[in-house]
Amino acid sequence: MAEFGGLRFATVHSTLLRGRADVTVWAPTTARPAGLPLVILLHGVYGSHWAWALKGRVHQTARRLIDAGEIPPMALAMPSDGLRGDGTAYVPQASGDYERWIVDEVPLVARQAVPELDEMSPCFLSGLSMGGFGALRLGARHPGRFRGISAHSSATSLASLAPFLAEPLPVGESAVEDSTALEALVRNRAGLPPLRFDCGVDDFLIRHNRDLHASLEAARIPHEYQEFPGGHTWEYWEANVEHSLRFFARILAGPALAPA
Repeated sequence: MAEFGGLRFATVHSTLLRGRADVTVWAPTTARPAGLPLVILLHGVYGSHWAWALKGRVHQTARRLIDAGEIPPMALAMPSDGLRGDGTAYVPQASGDYERWIVDEVPLVARQAVPELDEMSPCFLSGLSMGGFGALRLGARHPGRFRGISAHSSATSLASLAPFLAEPLPVGESAVEDSTALEALVRNRAGLPPLRFDCGVDDFLIRHNRDLHASLEAARIPHEYQEFPGGHTWEYWEANVEHSLRFFARILAGPALAPA
């Protein structure tokens, strides 16, 4: 593991991926109690573990909010998706279980990097674009693992990701359980953690996000949906990731969510 500028860069052996995998980890320097909350942030297509920190500066946003007392101390884990092709969509494939890598192994890597994290640490899941799909799908499929889900500019299905991949995923949609975020959310509705997502009004994925919002409303699945100025850009994600961090802070503050 290497550390630079407060960021910790870990390359580990993943049993589920049958090879090396990378995670960037950050934790605040303020007093950190045992059971420190953990936020896992998933990147989009063409990205890697460094994207949220070096392009989105999410750790600087977290530090600002923590120092101002606006959110409690929390650690960030930013894994690679497995680095197959242009993106894995965080779904199981013959080359590796990119879903269980995030759900099972990334929290273990984070706990090794940050001693204040333990098995009792509340864990939250967020992501952008392909990572937004991953957050919505994995958060719904593994509700016992995550206390809250927040997604930005999400692809909402494997089909909506297809135009961004130079070669298709080596699995057909019919071979992937819950190939849409809606399927996962509806099928696991009884145990869903608090859920929010947002999208820029100039984003090419805005229609997909509006459709998901409408479908969740029709299914009477509680959630928060917001639209903000901006497109499918790092400027948008850097400006709006704090909504995820504030949402998770609200969950930690009590059993009922206060108005945003």
